[in-house]
Amino acid sequence: MDSSRPLRVGFVPEHFSTPIHFAKKYYGLDADLIPFPSGTGHMITALRGGEIDVGIGLTEGWVAGLGKAQQSESAEGDGGYKLVGTYVETPLCWSISTGANRSEIATPDFLQGGKIGVSRIGSGSFVMGYVLADVRGWLIPTAGVGTSHAQSSPYSDIVVLNTFENLRNAVNSGKADFFMWEYFTSKRYYDSGEIRKVGEIYTPWSSWKIVASTSLIQGDSLDPRVDDLMEKLNRGIKHFNENQNEAVKYISTELDYTEEDAREWLQTVRFPERTQGVDPKVVASTSDTLCTAGVLVMSKAVDSNAMIAKQR
Repeated sequence: MDSSRPLRVGFVPEHFSTPIHFAKKYYGLDADLIPFPSGTGHMITALRGGEIDVGIGLTEGWVAGLGKAQQSESAEGDGGYKLVGTYVETPLCWSISTGANRSEIATPDFLQGGKIGVSRIGSGSFVMGYVLADVRGWLIPTAGVGTSHAQSSPYSDIVVLNTFENLRNAVNSGKADFFMWEYFTSKRYYDSGEIRKVGEIYTPWSSWKIVASTSLIQGDSLDPRVDDLMEKLNRGIKHFNENQNEAVKYISTELDYTEEDAREWLQTVRFPERTQGVDPKVVASTSDTLCTAGVLVMSKAVDSNAMIAKQR
């Protein structure tokens, strides 16, 4: 890889991306920022395909991708990327949505055996569908084999829809019965009456991590551009924390949120002072939950430490 060119950094163009914007605008972040509105699952594909170098996305998506690679018998065993940093410390609130006129779906209890809409297989919206099923007792382990969504699916169909707009359309048309997406991104569509909220669930882990392609990792060392990226993100986060009115203005004018929702979201989110490194306990806990939920196969080993290139 050409060490002189800017890194290609994948990110989700939502309110959480505001410190990335500040790092680029004020602190000389030298990177090509590539939006992935369809989320973490798409970034995993792009990392493995050499289309991006770094991804900033959801913890559960990254860990699920690496766990599946470890459990696979194919040559993709190293997963193509590793965890190098922490971007958000707080959990994520996943809102559960259905169509505006789907009166037959009153609560999450009505979703067992239904059609779940997801952006991609392996994305956060896919992974959290199985965490929801685990929490609500919808999973039936296969004796002697362990839990696997392929053996014991709590849903009649998994409908891959790629974008948030497609997901909203699908629950109104009946193509899907429900989908899961971050609460504040969903809220303006509740307010407009386009979709309806039927529940929510929080991740039991800190919600966003930074990963780098394995081509940027040599032993315990990261490519200097990755170190520089995280230093610039630290400064963008500091600017975010010290200039909340500017953050609200950016979110409410450049992104798809109201000023009121932006201010409410600010009360719920905490970014780290330093993005460098990942807590191994968080990754181990996420792996354990994903095994219990059937996203990963419980009977096959998962090495959480091997997923991390830089520990806290």
